[in-house]
Amino acid sequence: MPARGSLTAMNIPIRKSWTQGEFFAWAASQEGRFEFDGFRPVAMTGGTAGHSVIMQNVHAALRSRLRGSGCRPLGPDAGVATTGTAVHYPDALVTCSPFDRDAMTIPGVVVVIEVVSASSGRTDRILKVREYAAVPSIRRYIIVESTTAGLTVMEREGPDEVWRVATLTSDDILRLPEIGIEIPVAECYVDIDVQNETAAGS
Repeated sequence: MPARGSLTAMNIPIRKSWTQGEFFAWAASQEGRFEFDGFRPVAMTGGTAGHSVIMQNVHAALRSRLRGSGCRPLGPDAGVATTGTAVHYPDALVTCSPFDRDAMTIPGVVVVIEVVSASSGRTDRILKVREYAAVPSIRRYIIVESTTAGLTVMEREGPDEVWRVATLTSDDILRLPEIGIEIPVAECYVDIDVQNETAAGS
C-alpha cells in the first residue's frame, strides 16, 4: 500500500471521533487519498514507480485469469470494511459477490493484496494482518514485496480459521484455490528489476 502521511500536515478537521459516514462524505471532496481507522482519516501518500509497476502487474494477472469467472479484481480505490467502522483500500482485492456501483465498501471480499513499501511495512505486516483476519469472508491475505521478489501469504486454516503463513520466491506459484486460479510469482515483477532473495516456503 502507499505510505501513510502525517495527519498534522493535512487539512483534516479536528473532531473527537468521526463516523464512517462523515469520513466518506469528507473524503469525497479531497484531492488526496485517505483510509479510516474507525476514529479519524489517515492520509495515504503516493508510492514509488516500482510500487506502481508491481501493482499493475498484479491487476493484469488477476484480470486475465478471472475474466468470465464471476469473480472480479478491484482496487486500489475499492474499500474494505474491517474492524469496527474502519475502512482500508488495499492495492488489490477480489470479490465473487455482486455489488452496487455506488457502494463505498465491497462485500464478500475473498482475497486481499498489499504491495508493501518501507514506510507501510508495520501497517501491512501487523495492523492489517489483524484487521483482515477479522473479516470472515477474507480467505487469503498476500503481502507483495517491492524491493525483493517475494510474497508472504496468509490463509485460513483449521476449525479456528487462524492464519497459516507461507513465503514464496519468484520461482514459486501463488495458488489461489478460493478463486480457482494460479499465478507465477515472477509475473508480479515483470518489467521491474528487484533482488530475488531465497525464502523458505512453509
